[in-house]
Amino acid sequence: MNNEILQRIKDKLKNLPTTPGVYKMLDMYDNIIYVGKAVNLKRRVSSYFLATKKPEKVEQMVERVFDFEYTITSSETEALNLESNLIHTLQPFYNILLKDGKAFPYIRIDTKKDFPVIEVTRKVAKDGALYFGPYFNKIDIKSLTTIIENTFKLRNCKHNITLKNGLKRACLNYSMGLCLAPCVYKDCKDEYKQEIKKVINFLKGDLSNAKEILTNKMLNASNLELFEKAIEYRNHLGLIENLKRQNITELKENIDIDVFGYATDNKYTVISLLVIRGGKMVGTSNYSIVDANILADDSKINFITQYYLSQKSIPANIITDIENTSILSDWLNSQSNKKVNVISPKIGIKKKLLDMANNNAKEYLTKTLTQNEQYLAKTDGAMKYLQEVLHLKRLPKRIEGYDISNLQGTNTVASMVVMENAMPYKKHYRKFKIDIDQQNDFYSMSDVIKRRFNEYKLQRDISFSQMPDLILIDGGLGQLHKAKEILYKHNIDVDVISLAKRDELIYTTKTNTPIKLSKDNYSLKMLQKLRDESHRFAITFQRSLRKNTLSSELDKIEGLGDKRINALLKEFKSIENIRKASSFDLEHVVGLKVAKNIVEYFHKKEQ
Repeated sequence: MNNEILQRIKDKLKNLPTTPGVYKMLDMYDNIIYVGKAVNLKRRVSSYFLATKKPEKVEQMVERVFDFEYTITSSETEALNLESNLIHTLQPFYNILLKDGKAFPYIRIDTKKDFPVIEVTRKVAKDGALYFGPYFNKIDIKSLTTIIENTFKLRNCKHNITLKNGLKRACLNYSMGLCLAPCVYKDCKDEYKQEIKKVINFLKGDLSNAKEILTNKMLNASNLELFEKAIEYRNHLGLIENLKRQNITELKENIDIDVFGYATDNKYTVISLLVIRGGKMVGTSNYSIVDANILADDSKINFITQYYLSQKSIPANIITDIENTSILSDWLNSQSNKKVNVISPKIGIKKKLLDMANNNAKEYLTKTLTQNEQYLAKTDGAMKYLQEVLHLKRLPKRIEGYDISNLQGTNTVASMVVMENAMPYKKHYRKFKIDIDQQNDFYSMSDVIKRRFNEYKLQRDISFSQMPDLILIDGGLGQLHKAKEILYKHNIDVDVISLAKRDELIYTTKTNTPIKLSKDNYSLKMLQKLRDESHRFAITFQRSLRKNTLSSELDKIEGLGDKRINALLKEFKSIENIRKASSFDLEHVVGLKVAKNIVEYFHKKEQ
């Protein structure tokens, strides 16, 4: 950050209020790169610009800050709520992001229905149904549902069965004693409810009933010499024993807890989550996080809020070592339909669980430092190196790749593929049809660039709403200068480069000498990935258009339906080949009568 920018920011800091609120850090292109909350806006925002030692991620973020904005709130809780929603919506680069957060499976039981089924879902809704989970790592959801299906007499069909409607005949599961057949026998409603209760108790940790039922089934199957079935029941009993071993004996039964551990070396940070349901450890998960927060407690709160905005289901108890838990507790209570206890234990079994989570985070941090270094080299490192070696005006955080595709001058299309932070951003991919009857890549590229930046001015489509930091063109020096000419003509100040396939040389407008990078260079691999993706995206679109054009032409011929059209296209590849084919050639694909219709159709068209 240069002195001029720093002085302007320091002047602005003097006018900041000392009230709670949310602040946004912006780079020189008005991109929001960080969102934070504060009890005292002036004290917190000012701390970023003091000449003190800060964590590396904070230093990196501050270096990119060009300006800041803020919003005053009535309380710290309101600030936390606004901060969480803004991060979730805006996805700033230097915040904890769980946009690709793991959607762990849950078991859902809708007890409002007459005859509910066991459902596996990854989305938790506030719909009055019961949700059990999340299940991961130690508990396999498929095995768990199989145990339930083989133990309790519930239906697993998808029929909409109520007391008023049903089927006339029961399926095989009824004959095998696996279902009460409510589809036929409506008077089993009370008995069915009892089975649902047993399942609920089982999912809450009461394993004794399921163990007894499966043991009896195993013995009966063995007595009937159904040995494969007996082995299946024995395996289920083994899984139940595994569930039993996961009991945390010092905990009360049926208690649900999420435990958040934390470890950092001031460069990398890991949060470890232990999930306990019904007094059992059902899974652990580790997250390597990026967060430009000065305070560790704020990083933890930030992660927890983003996690539950993604997961939706909040247990009754949260364990963490955050010193002041009241603000997090208020936020969790506002998100949940039940009271949530946030605990920072000092002694007892809950402290042991917290220590376990912290130790798990430390171990994961140690083991994954190399992976983190490699990831940063492929992302931050690749972008920074590219900016340096190509003398780019901006860090290429957003790169757009363009490619043209046509078939001998027909069905010309173009693709726009986007990378953000060195990763594909598929939501912003776009396709273009080019209105041209000849092969002219220069014209096509000109048309695409013009249309893309006209859309930027109109701000109608989110994928065109941001200005790219870098444009990548597939081709050599000629294609590059044409693209630059187009940008100059429309007063667009964006760096543009091209990457030639033949020798993988990078061309820039700053020199006529191409730049050659090592084939193992992460920056080159990033550009190759974008170039190849834009080519794939354009080719796929062009082929789909070509296929639709061929199909629409062939649709006019009597006797040709979708099946025969697909067979013709598979055999002859193009409409031109079909037009040239003889009746004899066509006959073995579509039959003599339709073959004659095809020949007659194209003969009339040529007259």
